[in-house]
Amino acid sequence: MAVSGFEGFEKRLELHFTGEDPMGLRRLEFIALEQVLNAVNCSIVSAVGNCFFDAYVLSESSLFVYPMKIIIKTCGTTQLLKSIPCLLGHAFELGLSVCGCRYTRGSFIFPEAQPFPHTSFKEEVLYLEECLPTNLCYRKACILPSKVCHSWHVYTASDHYMLDQVPNKFTIEVCMTQLDVALARRFFRRCGDHNPGDVAGKEMTAATGISNINPCALVCDFAFDPCGYSMNGLDGAHYSTIHITPEDGFSYASYECVGSMDNYDEIGTMVQKVAHIFRPGTMSISMCTPQLDDVDVCSQIANSLKPVGLICRSCRIEEFPATGSLMFQTFTPQSETVNSGQKLQNSSHMPWRKML
Repeated sequence: MAVSGFEGFEKRLELHFTGEDPMGLRRLEFIALEQVLNAVNCSIVSAVGNCFFDAYVLSESSLFVYPMKIIIKTCGTTQLLKSIPCLLGHAFELGLSVCGCRYTRGSFIFPEAQPFPHTSFKEEVLYLEECLPTNLCYRKACILPSKVCHSWHVYTASDHYMLDQVPNKFTIEVCMTQLDVALARRFFRRCGDHNPGDVAGKEMTAATGISNINPCALVCDFAFDPCGYSMNGLDGAHYSTIHITPEDGFSYASYECVGSMDNYDEIGTMVQKVAHIFRPGTMSISMCTPQLDDVDVCSQIANSLKPVGLICRSCRIEEFPATGSLMFQTFTPQSETVNSGQKLQNSSHMPWRKML
């Protein structure tokens, strides 16, 4: 591992709102979005939208704006949680009230480089507790550990309204490190390549097989100089996103998507395609669903990754109020020997509580 380098692991924030205006957050002016992102220390590099939501590729990852939901995902040394006060202020001006929050991240490669409030998970939780209104009274913070991979940090908060909602969707977050060196080189710009980032991005999307993960998606992609890649995919009301830091020593790639529970059986095929593109040395998969068939989905994903040489080393399940079940699996190559068990385990660190 390099002594220092770019932090690939993202911080992810998802906020839900209620309100009367069906357009909701999509009425936010561009200048308002810039104010939010300025607080985070990142900017917009490209954008696309459809009738369901707007998607933005950022200088550090992605932003998705739905009428009643916003998702910001940022890497590097961004201060993601500092977006919350600004976001809540703009939402209030639109007549919207926050009703739910979910914050997730892996273990940073370079934790000592992170600024406040991301210096530790404890500091992040304290900051979230201070920023969020008291109506979000069902709160839980939890670290799902792994002996062979990074840990997974999760914080959720919700009000009574969110507690009654049961969305028919799942969210998958895939984190990969130690990418195959030859495959990672495909995300470096060619010497003398003076094409704009969007043009170079489309070339990488086609050449690497990323376009085959979901051929139905409208893709907005961008290649950074001298290396690095981001994309957002839009498929109806569902999004997908990929971010890649290809430098050897701290290489990292992530894949995230939202899908319908009606397409539950396609999850294994999807993660297999992702693993095949990057051939990572470590891989984690976090899946959040309203109802989780623990054994079925764990087995489905584990079996789908065996053909690409990845073996499930751990699988942990945690329940979150108004969020549902969260499954966290870790994988390493079959050739590696580990002492940790592979049995399904329940992690129960900080029981959820109702805030008085």
